[in-house]
Amino acid sequence: MDMFFTVLVFFAGLFILYHGAEFLVNGSSQLAFSYGVRPLIVGMTVVAFATSMPELMVSLLAAVKGSSDMAAGNIIGSNIANIGLILGIAALLLPMAVGRATLTREIPFMIGASLLVYVFCLDGVLSFVNGLVLFLFLLVFLAYCIKTARVKVPYELDVASEAGGKGQGRRRNLLFIALGMVGLGVGAELMVRSAVIIATALGISELVIGMTVVAVGTSLPELAASVVSAWKGEMDLSVGNVIGSNIFNVLFVLGVCPMIRPLSVDPSVLRFELPVMLAFSVALIPLLWSGRKLDRPRGALLLVAYLLFIGVLFV
Repeated sequence: MDMFFTVLVFFAGLFILYHGAEFLVNGSSQLAFSYGVRPLIVGMTVVAFATSMPELMVSLLAAVKGSSDMAAGNIIGSNIANIGLILGIAALLLPMAVGRATLTREIPFMIGASLLVYVFCLDGVLSFVNGLVLFLFLLVFLAYCIKTARVKVPYELDVASEAGGKGQGRRRNLLFIALGMVGLGVGAELMVRSAVIIATALGISELVIGMTVVAVGTSLPELAASVVSAWKGEMDLSVGNVIGSNIFNVLFVLGVCPMIRPLSVDPSVLRFELPVMLAFSVALIPLLWSGRKLDRPRGALLLVAYLLFIGVLFV
């Protein structure tokens, strides 16, 4: 009975986490669009930050509770899921065109951030200094985004025309953002507590639970944002969300968590999971180079590669 209740708590946390992220994504993206910010930049910053909040909350709570394996596993697993699962599904729904700047600047930045984390993990721990360096690189990334944020012709988006003007619409979006952040905090707390209990009871390592169930759970907001964006034809927002979310996961989440409490890194992560994360990131360049398009066959390839990764984890 206790285990049944724990499983219920886990899915309740997942439900709250997902809907909290929905509020946060919708509110923040509409707020940014109303100021005429480029879709790709909105995807890489506002929406990416919003959809990375579950990973931050889960990893932060796990780190504070001393579950370093779950904290690190959640981020690595989420980044792999973002590329393999989310871009794969989004591309199967609708092929996505990718801009030259994304291919030559944003994706290499994501690869560089992932490589930096791998180097920092070689001594078996992410320290305060490591976290600080990662966070400083995040500020560099944000400075680049701010520099290229505005479009030449601002979007004429009246997000609140039916609600009495832009001012009221922006206040409503701020309320959605606040509600979303509360939902993420509550959902993440419930998920971490129950996931640790379930992992212990089943004899499954926290690392595997973090890389699979928790990682996919915290990646649901990215999945929702990218699939909906792809379905609406907003390709820049869909691709930008995934790339930006991976950058935020590495530089923000793995930057902040070690500054609060150093994270120990299991040696097996250096041998398998981190190289897989790097491989998925690097694979985007040859996949997208020809025609700068993520079509259905390439999306299927990403999805199959992700399912193989999950299979190997459990085997």
